[in-house]
Amino acid sequence: MKRRAVLRGALAAGMAGPGLAALTTTRNDIDAALASERTTDLDHWESTAERYGHGYHGQAPADVLWDLVAEFDDLKPLLTRPHRDADRSVLTHVTGQMAGMVAIVLHDLGQHRESHRWSATAARAAQESGDRLLHAWVLAREAMVPLNYGAAAVSARLADRARHLAGSTPSAPAALASAVAARAYAVGGDRQRALEAVADVERLAERLTPQQRADTWFGYPLQKHHVHLSQAFTHLGETRRAYETQQAAVALTRTPSLMTRALITIDEAACRAHDGDRATAAALAARVYGDLPEAYRTGLTRTRTLALYRSLPHDTPGRMVLADTLSAAG
Repeated sequence: MKRRAVLRGALAAGMAGPGLAALTTTRNDIDAALASERTTDLDHWESTAERYGHGYHGQAPADVLWDLVAEFDDLKPLLTRPHRDADRSVLTHVTGQMAGMVAIVLHDLGQHRESHRWSATAARAAQESGDRLLHAWVLAREAMVPLNYGAAAVSARLADRARHLAGSTPSAPAALASAVAARAYAVGGDRQRALEAVADVERLAERLTPQQRADTWFGYPLQKHHVHLSQAFTHLGETRRAYETQQAAVALTRTPSLMTRALITIDEAACRAHDGDRATAAALAARVYGDLPEAYRTGLTRTRTLALYRSLPHDTPGRMVLADTLSAAG
C-alpha cells in the first residue's frame, strides 16, 4: 500500500522524486531477475558442459563419473522451473550433452546397461532441445555400447539412425556415426557395408572445419578418426591399413590418454595374431594391460584384452602369462 501511494504521488508529480526511484528499483530488479538465469545459470552450465567435453585428461573414469553426477545435483532443480522457450532449449541442450557424457564414461567402465539408460535420457533431452546434430551424436555414442559388448547388428542400426539424423552435410556427429557404422559392419562380417562406411567417414573427415575437428567428446579429431579406423581395419583383417592407422593414432594421442593408448595397442596385438605372430600378440596384450593402473583395468580395456586372449590357440607362447595378467587384474 505504501509503495502504491508513492507511485501515485510520483505520477501526479510528473514522475519525480521517491516515486521514480522506487519504479527504477523495481525495473532494475526485474532486469536482474531476467538476466540472472542466462548469465548465472545457463551460461555457467554451457561452460560446464564444454569443460567436461575435453575428456578424461588423465583422470580415472570413475572420478569423472562422480564429478558429472554431482553436477546433476545442481542442474536438476533448473529443469523443474518455468523458462522462456529459448532458455529451455539451451538447458535441455546442456542436459543432453552432460547425460551423453555420463553414458560415455559408464560405457568405458563396462556398465553398458546403465550407459544405455543414460543415452536414452540424453536422447530425450536432445530431442527437446531441437538440435538434430546433438541427437545424432547421442545415438552414435550409444551405438558404441552394443558394438563393444557383443551386439554388432544393434550397433549398426543405431549408427545408421544417427547417420540419417546428421544428414550428408559434413559435421562431427555425421563423421562419428559413419565411423561407428564402419566398425559395426566390420565386426558383424558385412565387408561391403563396412568399406562403404569407411569411404563415407573419410570423405566427411576431410571436409570438417577446425572447430568440428576439436579434440573433445563432441568433436571428431583426426586422432579419433584413426582410432575408429584401426578397429574397423583390424576386424576386416586389413592389417596393413590397420597398422598405418594405429601409428597415426598413437602419434596424435596426448600422453595422459592411458585408455586410448592401451586400446590401440590391443588392436595392434589382434593384428599380430591375425598375421600369425601370436606370441608377440600375447606379449603385447599382457604388457599393455598389466601396465595400466587398476582403475583402467576394467570395462572396455578388459573386454578387448579378454577377447584377444580367447582368440589365441591354447599352445600360444605367452598365453598363460596373459591369462595370469587378466586374473591378477580381475
